Parts: sequence; structure tokens; C-alpha cells
Amino acid sequence: MARIAGVNIPTNKRVVIALTYITGIGNAKAKEICDKVGIPLERRVNELADAEVIQIRETIDSDYMVEGDLRRDTSMNIKRLMDLGCYRGLRHRKGLPVRGQRTHTNARTRKGPAKAIAGKKK
Repeated sequence: MARIAGVNIPTNKRVVIALTYITGIGNAKAKEICDKVGIPLERRVNELADAEVIQIRETIDSDYMVEGDLRRDTSMNIKRLMDLGCYRGLRHRKGLPVRGQRTHTNARTRKGPAKAIAGKKK
């Protein structure tokens, strides 16, 4: 089992698909990494040599922000908005949608399950 960027990637899948198990790497970046390293797209992870795994690991470490660093960067950006007290930061703080969605009827994912209001029924 290959371990890249702190993630055990599945051995029986193609390399392009297996790389997407790493947070911060999608289809486009996975293909880009395979092109840089020179691995054919149909090659499977269990067919990789140790040198190729090391090359993939070094390429990801040097060129891409993934996993812990990416999560830390995202949370620091949200924290910065909240500390500034800007509109987006206030929405994050209150747990409401940030990007202008309506909240009168929808937004249950952000707001949580509906709470009953006493005396509403007539």
C-alpha cells in the first residue's frame, strides 16, 4: 500500500484515480502529476516501482498544497474573515450561508435541523 502525503492510497485502482483520495488533488491535478512524473494514465498503483512512488511524493510535496497544510490555510482564511468582522465573517460566525443564498425556507445544511417554535400553529 502506497502512502503519499500522509494518506494510504488504494493499491488496486489506477494511479490517476488513487491520487484523488488526497485532499486538494482532483482529476486535473492528478493527470498533471502523472504527466510530470511520466506515468501512463492506465497504470495501477500496485504496478508502480518504489522510485516512481518517491517521485510522485516529491512532486506533490514541492508543487502542491495538500492535506493538513490546505486545511490549515482554509481555516486560517475563515478565522481572518471572522476576526475582521466583515459580512462574510459574521455569516461564518452565525453558521449561516455565506454566499448569498436564501435562508427563509432553505439552508438546512448550514442552519441545522429545524427547531419547533411554540405558539406558531393557528
